[in-house]
Amino acid sequence: MAFDGAWKVDRNDNYEKFMETMGVNIMKRKLGAHDNLKITIQQDGNKFIVKESSNFRTIDIEFTLGVSFEYSLADGTELTGSWNLEGNKLVGTFTRKDNGKALKAYREIVGDELVQTYVYEGVEAKRFFKKC
Repeated sequence: MAFDGAWKVDRNDNYEKFMETMGVNIMKRKLGAHDNLKITIQQDGNKFIVKESSNFRTIDIEFTLGVSFEYSLADGTELTGSWNLEGNKLVGTFTRKDNGKALKAYREIVGDELVQTYVYEGVEAKRFFKKC
């Protein structure tokens, strides 16, 4: 699938505002905007292994499409939810454990980039990744 491979963050759009809305403090927002995130995605049918490596942490996330799992963001925010494939787009629907609010995430290939879109409390942010 087109998502397979290693991707490195190239640029962000509205990411600091998104993190502020999520309740991330200013110091972590500044660091998070320059985290040098690299994502490696492997897909085998409905199963995915995603390795996230940044200045702050390296974790492996394994999930099956449509199956709920737990995940912690880099700032420690805990989520539960699932990813689904809708056309050529991965759509994540997550709920924060601390306040029950919804976080939507999307991953799609646009041209030669992986675009991750996040939506929380009406604030949308995008992160653009290039293959590495």
